[in-house]
Amino acid sequence: QVQLVESGGGLVQAGGSLRLSCAASLASGRTFSSYRMGWFRHAPWKEREFVSTISWNGYSTYYLDSVRGRFTISRDNATNTVYLQMNSLKPEDTAVYYCAADWSLGGIATLESVYDFWGQGTQVTVSS
Repeated sequence: QVQLVESGGGLVQAGGSLRLSCAASLASGRTFSSYRMGWFRHAPWKEREFVSTISWNGYSTYYLDSVRGRFTISRDNATNTVYLQMNSLKPEDTAVYYCAADWSLGGIATLESVYDFWGQGTQVTVSS
């Protein structure tokens, strides 16, 4: 079992930056480095969508086209934390952002159905 807690959301003006964090609490016998991680977001009147993913060792990452070059995903396996640095934010980035975990030593994954564990979400609001 994994419990995920996101933080770092808030209200920011267009062009600004935010850094989201996702802290993982793990059941005994599991290590954070055994999980690939993802960030998803859910905007009003839209379906939840993939934003970014990172492999268990951090060597592989992938991004939604509309955030590539502006967002950076990273992880610290020593502190069981995954981050999403969001720069040059746009109003269309407004959403609840969720982190997710999948117990796998495979590569990256963009599909929601792959991820077994989800956080409660953190609100990001970008004003124009």
